[in-house]
Amino acid sequence: MLVDCLTLWLSNALLARADVDAEIECLEAALAQAAGPLVLVANEVGFGIVPDNPLGRRFRDAQGLLNQRIAARADRVVLMVAGLPLTIKGET
Repeated sequence: MLVDCLTLWLSNALLARADVDAEIECLEAALAQAAGPLVLVANEVGFGIVPDNPLGRRFRDAQGLLNQRIAARADRVVLMVAGLPLTIKGET
């Protein structure tokens, strides 16, 4: 299954004022129950400038934590840069 994208999912959770930590725990529980292979897509938002508003900074930090938690569970992590895959974790 392809999940595209975790960044939009997180944005929606933040704007709905959901408990983001609880939502991420629910997501992780759902991922653990998956019967087949999963491909999860997320944006890396921490490479740019620091947002000038509290919500932007909260989003950037939460996205970084979400990406870390998902990457920790993943067998393979690939960072795409300029259309080129850079394998961060797992087999190339």
